[in-house]
Amino acid sequence: MHPRDILLGAQASAGMLPVCDHYSGVEARMRKSLQLQVEMAQEFGTCVFDVTLDCEDGAPVGGEAEHAALVTELALGAPAGARVGVRVHPVDHPAFAADMAQIAGKAGSRLSHIMIPKVESVDDVVLAEQALLGAYAPGLPLHVLIESPAAVHRAFDIAAHPRVESISFGLMDFVSAHAGAIPADGMGIEGQFTQPLVLRAKLEIASAAHAFGKVPSHCVVTEFNDVEAMRLAARRAAREFGYTRMWSIHPSQIRSILEAFAPDEGQIETSASILLAAKQADWAPISFKGALHDRASYRHFWHVLERAHSTGRTLPSEVAHWF
Repeated sequence: MHPRDILLGAQASAGMLPVCDHYSGVEARMRKSLQLQVEMAQEFGTCVFDVTLDCEDGAPVGGEAEHAALVTELALGAPAGARVGVRVHPVDHPAFAADMAQIAGKAGSRLSHIMIPKVESVDDVVLAEQALLGAYAPGLPLHVLIESPAAVHRAFDIAAHPRVESISFGLMDFVSAHAGAIPADGMGIEGQFTQPLVLRAKLEIASAAHAFGKVPSHCVVTEFNDVEAMRLAARRAAREFGYTRMWSIHPSQIRSILEAFAPDEGQIETSASILLAAKQADWAPISFKGALHDRASYRHFWHVLERAHSTGRTLPSEVAHWF
């Protein structure tokens, strides 16, 4: 009679990803990111962000094989309980097959996911899955990065593929793909929340992800020295655009993302009170402070508590045992 099973049923298997996905590709930064993950897991009592080791932008031209070997070494050396993913090269890149054979083949059992950049259609997902299963038979969740207008058009087909766990929006490549039709400030902290074509792309990706129970992951904020701007962008992504995860490209961004995506104390208290009352009523409809609640709203409040737990927030003792 666990609330997760009662309220979510088959959806329960989808789980919930950490709200922050932190990218690094330079060796020193990758090592520091993995250490920071350990330190913050100890601080919050749970793993609050993923570390995605980057081959696409991290590998020097001509040094792709060496970089893949380094990423494999780092993944294999990560401590138990770490959540480590890898972004490989796109499926049409000469290094893609070697990336998959090296990284998934040797470190697949230690990875949480593999990110496939520049996915244009579900055919690219199929190719990635075939390469993955050829290298590591049990497979891994695939995260995909949508970066072009055509890919946005096909977002629902991409999200429907069962191997896809999360969809990210590639802001900078998306803007560049418009051949100057979108001004450069469409990549900035203000423009990415006001430029109509960018807004449409963000909403399409979030909608496609939610339609198939996948996790929409919001794009980068390049102005990493502006902590307040980062905090506001993360709040807008979470509260206005329906994103449940966001990229970090600098350690200073991680806490802002956690803060923005975590429910506040009032939301946690209300959610716990409603679910405890619902459990007492054997999950039948209840009246709470003059408002009707049933399983539809119970599911919402359960998700609030799940997100509170995943972001390291303190839960009331009466519901903490559920986690």
